[in-house]
Amino acid sequence: MFHSTVHSFYLQETYDTIPGQNKITFLLQAIRDASAAEEVKQMAAVLLRRLLSSSFEEIYPGLTLEMQTAVKTELLTSIQQETSPNIRKKVCDIAAELSRNLIDDDGNNQWPEVLKFLFDSVNSDNVGLREAALHIFWNFPGIFGNQQQHYMEVIKRMLVQCMQDQENPQIRTLAARAAASFVLSNESNTALLKHFADLLPGILQAVNESCYQGDDSVLKSLVEIADTAPKYLRPNLEATLQLCLKLCADTNLTNMQRQLALEVIVTLSETAAAMLRKHTAIVAQSVPQMLAMMVDLEDDDEWDYISTKLCILSLTSNAVAGESALDRIACGLGGKIILPMIKQHIMQMLQNPDWKYRHAGLMALSAIGEGCHQQMEAILQEIVSFVLLFCSDPHPRVRYAACNAIGQMATDFAPTFQKKFHDKVISALLQTMEDQSNPRVQAHAAAALINFTEDCPKSLLIPYLDSLVQHLHVIMVAKLQELIQKGTKLVLEQVVTSIASVADTAEEKFVPYYDLFMPSLKHIVENAVQKELRLLRGKTIECISLIGLAVGKEKFMPDASAVMQLLLKTQTDFNDLEDDDPQISYMISAWARMCKILGKEFQQYLPVVMGPLMKTASIKPEVALLDTQDMENISEDDGWEFVNLGDQQSFGIKTAGLEEKATACQMLVCYAKELKEGFVEYTEQVVKLMVPLLKFYFHDDILFVPLTVSRVRVAAAESMPLLLECARVRGPEYLTQMWHFMCDALIKAIGTEPDSDVLSEIMHSFAKCIELMGDGCLNNEHFEELGGILKGKLEEHFKNQELRQAKRQDEDYDEQVEETLQDEDENDVYILTKVSDILHSVFSSYKEKVLPWFEQLLQLIVQLICPNRPWADRQWGLCIFDDVVEHCSPSSFKYAEYFLRPMVQSLCDSSPEVRQAAAYGVGVMAQYGGENYRPFCTEALPLLIRVIQAADSRSKENVNATENCISAVGKVMRFRPECVNVNEILPHWLSWLPLNEDKEEAVHTFDFLCDLIESNNPIVLGPDNSNLPKIFLIIAEGVANESVKSEDACSKRLANVIRQVQVSAGLWTQCVSTLNETQQKAIQDLLNTA
Repeated sequence: MFHSTVHSFYLQETYDTIPGQNKITFLLQAIRDASAAEEVKQMAAVLLRRLLSSSFEEIYPGLTLEMQTAVKTELLTSIQQETSPNIRKKVCDIAAELSRNLIDDDGNNQWPEVLKFLFDSVNSDNVGLREAALHIFWNFPGIFGNQQQHYMEVIKRMLVQCMQDQENPQIRTLAARAAASFVLSNESNTALLKHFADLLPGILQAVNESCYQGDDSVLKSLVEIADTAPKYLRPNLEATLQLCLKLCADTNLTNMQRQLALEVIVTLSETAAAMLRKHTAIVAQSVPQMLAMMVDLEDDDEWDYISTKLCILSLTSNAVAGESALDRIACGLGGKIILPMIKQHIMQMLQNPDWKYRHAGLMALSAIGEGCHQQMEAILQEIVSFVLLFCSDPHPRVRYAACNAIGQMATDFAPTFQKKFHDKVISALLQTMEDQSNPRVQAHAAAALINFTEDCPKSLLIPYLDSLVQHLHVIMVAKLQELIQKGTKLVLEQVVTSIASVADTAEEKFVPYYDLFMPSLKHIVENAVQKELRLLRGKTIECISLIGLAVGKEKFMPDASAVMQLLLKTQTDFNDLEDDDPQISYMISAWARMCKILGKEFQQYLPVVMGPLMKTASIKPEVALLDTQDMENISEDDGWEFVNLGDQQSFGIKTAGLEEKATACQMLVCYAKELKEGFVEYTEQVVKLMVPLLKFYFHDDILFVPLTVSRVRVAAAESMPLLLECARVRGPEYLTQMWHFMCDALIKAIGTEPDSDVLSEIMHSFAKCIELMGDGCLNNEHFEELGGILKGKLEEHFKNQELRQAKRQDEDYDEQVEETLQDEDENDVYILTKVSDILHSVFSSYKEKVLPWFEQLLQLIVQLICPNRPWADRQWGLCIFDDVVEHCSPSSFKYAEYFLRPMVQSLCDSSPEVRQAAAYGVGVMAQYGGENYRPFCTEALPLLIRVIQAADSRSKENVNATENCISAVGKVMRFRPECVNVNEILPHWLSWLPLNEDKEEAVHTFDFLCDLIESNNPIVLGPDNSNLPKIFLIIAEGVANESVKSEDACSKRLANVIRQVQVSAGLWTQCVSTLNETQQKAIQDLLNTA
């Protein structure tokens, strides 16, 4: 800007020391100084706008009234008198920024003169002033505040009149941008959007005109409308789509413009899919456009030797844009629509003699896999056979694309893909990996192999292990030589990861090959110390730790300390590593794997590991609040991601280091989990790090969404109960202090977390913490806040259901919309399950003294179990009442009027989940409910038996409900024998055992069985102990199915039953002879362990 950097640095320093009020005067003078150089005035204008945007509250209200008036007057005078269009525009930005800050909380604009100025200017003969008025309105469309409705017709007339200005194309363009800006800032006002619908043809005309003048600003506004207010386009959707299609197909326009035109269509497939599905003819015409873009490739002789980093085609390339558009539109509109449109095109492209078409066809297949999942799965056989042919295509870049398609399908269609095509795919990839003259193809084949093995069931991979390992070893050795001779490393990086992936899937079956690889891998870590080999070294560290985890402690132990020394060496150089060094995240994950392998023995390394790990977990990403003008100077490829906050503002976060931060946080969770009390030394510093991360990263209610950011919050949540477990050894006082440090933040996070996946983790962790801490862990304020939040969650649950019902009435409703609604529904129910978890932990810790608190939620829970609610609501509502009966009886009976009838009726519900919850409820009534519940146990019994004896009661979907019914019958006989004829029911009950699916209920039934046998119950033992072989069978089945575990109390009792039979040889032989081999082994195991 200024003549020299030194000069500007000096000025910057001086500028920063000036008090705010003086800055305003000083900058205004500079702007108004006719003799000043244009760039000085421009700089002053930018600084003044920034000052108002960032520090308005600190500076402006402190000015005297006449000073405030002077600022306003000066700005408007400057706009009227300034001769340079560029400076005038910058001053308009200042005026817009000032008026944005001068709208008070009631919506009054405290600067009425600016509104008068707008009206006067827009009707002026001076084009410069008309431009200025439109520019201010475009920048701040909310300038009319609460007067907007009053001036609606005037605003509309002003925009229409400017959009029809025949003499001045720049006025037409600006008016169209201003109209779009106004629509966007009123996106949720349906009536207004309808009222302004007739401006859209004018906006579209301006899009068309301005593109051919080399200006894509109006087209960008159209993309924003498609993203934020798609319904505005509905009345003219056909025209909008036709225009975009025309622009996209016009090769005279720049790539950027064509891609933006396509972006409108693709964005609509995401924001208004159902609306777009009514215009399939146009969508069908846009598909060949995307494919044509994908063919737009350069013939590049150097292709094979460029490192992958550079070769990811530049982000503005048509090929990349076309592929991404295809991927998104397939996901947006679904395979039912897209696959039939594209299939023929792809088949023709694959038969084209020009390699670019074959390449594009294969890349297109990779791109649509996720969106067209269901439809492609049906014809996968045909697709895979076809794609594999191209692994031996004459052109290396087509072979590369074939590997790409295989790798993508291996991920999209796992594990079906692996199960059906393992033999063909593995051999094709191994063959392609031998392509010595084309390292990029080799590397990509190795990458596809990684995708294939990651999701491959172990049993399928084992038969190929020998051949896979031999191939990988040969290539690794050859590439190691190449690295030493020529310094090429691309293939080696991928092969090392392929080895890791194979080991990870093969687990202990990898043991025989361990010694083949470990020496070379250690050699790489020792010697690959140059900067350009950092990634290779990182991947090798990952590979070693994954192999160690696969083969297990025994095999790995001899190398463990050597590997640890290598890692420690890297670790001590850790402080010299640059922040973006790829080794960091590999190291951090490797440590955690070493911890899993070594278990408690890892503790000795913590002092070395924890420093760097905490440093990485504490990375604070750079964030910035920018307005549209600043945004133009920062691009997303500098590692910034942005969220548009509307009103010309964006929130940006620099993603460098975020990945590492998230990994480090997950590893801290891993240490706490693996080392338990061995981690106690670090619990305090970790908890101080993690608690604030529960709200990472919000910006005034705007959630920042890169996945990495939510991974940090999930790790923070997961760590809480684990850290409490670690801290237990320090005694109750230390534990309570730590819990107090977490508790408020956890409750607040449940109230504010916007991402449902993260929310469910936080709720789950909170419930676990309460179970851990038990009675007394929440004070009155906690209860009050928690009650309010849970009430809010339940109310929101009902509200969301109503909203979904409303969407089913929408004119664009179709079956794909229904799929989306069902996904939302599942999400909602998942949160409901977590509400139930939290209530469960509160009831089990506090028992009946928590009931008065619970009453604020009572009516909402009752609403869940109304007969007209969806089955999941009824299931979880009943589960909550089950907990009330189980933990808060006999007091629970005072709510019986609300839940007893629905519970008994639900025993015969058509939904097995509801039956299961109801049956469990009857069981706990019998066991814990007390006298008052007796009549209901009697009434429920025949209903339970009816469910158990139904023809399909043991089918996969019914078995859990049925087993809960069997257990409930057992509990009624055991705890309320007066309610039933025990002798009549016992023989039936025995014939229903053992329970195989519901392990918790199985333990109850075995406990009761032991009671009966130990008291020599004649019905159970049968005349002359004739039922013993049957009882043996039940016990053997239970042990074989792991329904009885050695730590359960009843396993000792069952073992005693068996030992008593052993005494009588004849009886023993008779009992054992009916058992098969597995069952006999199970009996033996029980005797050995119990």
